[in-house]
Amino acid sequence: MSTFISKAILDFFIAFGIVLGGAMLGGMGAVVSLQPPTQTMLEVAGRIKIWALAAAVGGTMDPIRVIESNMLDGNLSPAIKQILYLIFAFLGAHMGAELVKWVCSNGRP
Repeated sequence: MSTFISKAILDFFIAFGIVLGGAMLGGMGAVVSLQPPTQTMLEVAGRIKIWALAAAVGGTMDPIRVIESNMLDGNLSPAIKQILYLIFAFLGAHMGAELVKWVCSNGRP
């Protein structure tokens, strides 16, 4: 498997796991503090998506710098790869948040 595909898959699952794990642990914290866990899980999943995206791609500034420096030099391939990494990480974070919404709605659409 090429390094691009393997890194894209890793970015997806890292972001997915951050959102899912953060929401689950937030729900556990809500139970301990006698708050409604489903509402807390939904709020945490919505707030943590951007941080999951940033963590999955390895920080917020480095991928943007790669995109900027390569596009200014006329070399589009590394910039396109970085944009695709961001898209895969976003999809992972979004799917994690949607899974939390689905679980909190008792499986109803």
